[in-house]
Amino acid sequence: MRDTRRLRLPRLSIRSLPGLLAALLLPLGLLTPAAGAAPPPARPPPPPPDPVRIMPLGDSITGSPGCWRALLWNRLQDAGHTGIDFVGTLPPQGCGIAHDGDNEGHGGELVTNVASQGLLPARLAATRPDIVVMHFGTNDVWSNVAPDRILAAYDTLLAQMRESNPDIRVLVAQLIPMNPATCAACAQRVVDLNARIPAWAAGAHTSRSPVVVVDQWTGFDTATDTYDGVHPDASGDEKIAARWFPALAAQLESTPGDPGDPGDPTLTCTASFRSVSVWQGGYQAEVTVRNTSAAPVRGWTVTLRPADGARVTQVWNGTLKSAADGTATVADAGWNGALAPGASTAFGLIATTTAGPAAPAATADCAATPAS
Repeated sequence: MRDTRRLRLPRLSIRSLPGLLAALLLPLGLLTPAAGAAPPPARPPPPPPDPVRIMPLGDSITGSPGCWRALLWNRLQDAGHTGIDFVGTLPPQGCGIAHDGDNEGHGGELVTNVASQGLLPARLAATRPDIVVMHFGTNDVWSNVAPDRILAAYDTLLAQMRESNPDIRVLVAQLIPMNPATCAACAQRVVDLNARIPAWAAGAHTSRSPVVVVDQWTGFDTATDTYDGVHPDASGDEKIAARWFPALAAQLESTPGDPGDPGDPTLTCTASFRSVSVWQGGYQAEVTVRNTSAAPVRGWTVTLRPADGARVTQVWNGTLKSAADGTATVADAGWNGALAPGASTAFGLIATTTAGPAAPAATADCAATPAS
């Protein structure tokens, strides 16, 4: 017969529970102070940002040996721009200075051939540049290719660059002078092409994909800065690097593809020179100033360097200051200084010259003043 009496357990008082719990938990180490526990694993540091990829693009002046690239690379490093990567399908080409020598400077190439033969897209795909530094067209000038065709090739290359990277930034050079013994007309052909480049850049520029003109022509002397009337020597390399540096550093200081602080926009403007009429000993010209940034400006200043020893003697719709070397600085007249994004204005000028009836030319750089 089954015993139905209940098993009696000893009754625990509430006051005895803490002691019992301590006895049970102590062997498990669960009452040890938190300070004795192993610290949580540290979070890994964030990965460094990708370097800004810069493609030097052109012909032998860029590529072989292209020592201005070495000087520019080291100048950028010294200025703290260490997160960069020069890119190109060509390796260093003989310059004995430590630098990142990758480049896209193909000796003998014509920019018109690169465009018509579709050579650039594969090079872009292999290197994926964020910024292109382009000095291209010297061989075209030597081959007497018309400026219209050269600028049409620029259009093709720029479209290919933007297809590769919609946010690409392009620095385009007004070419260094050339005066080879076998091409007497080349010197003027460079001047003619350079005079057209600012207007081309103004039309090609967008706020997302800026096109910036860098004057490599002014102050460059083929007699002292080249070894053959075309290719730079050590002095020429120094001058080329010095001209690229501020324009490239400005692009590096605003991250490609980053719209930036709306309260502190990057302001850019362009100035394009156009001859109006010519007479013996002088000419009349017009300079168009365009706000190429995404924000309004309240003023502008154009630095104008006339070719062939010309001197600007009179300006209207602007305020003129002239330097002893012939450089003219023209500021807005006040009423025409404020320009909305994409808006333009113009000023006229009279210049005297001792040159013959050749078409007037000048290089023009523009600086903008932010709106208050």
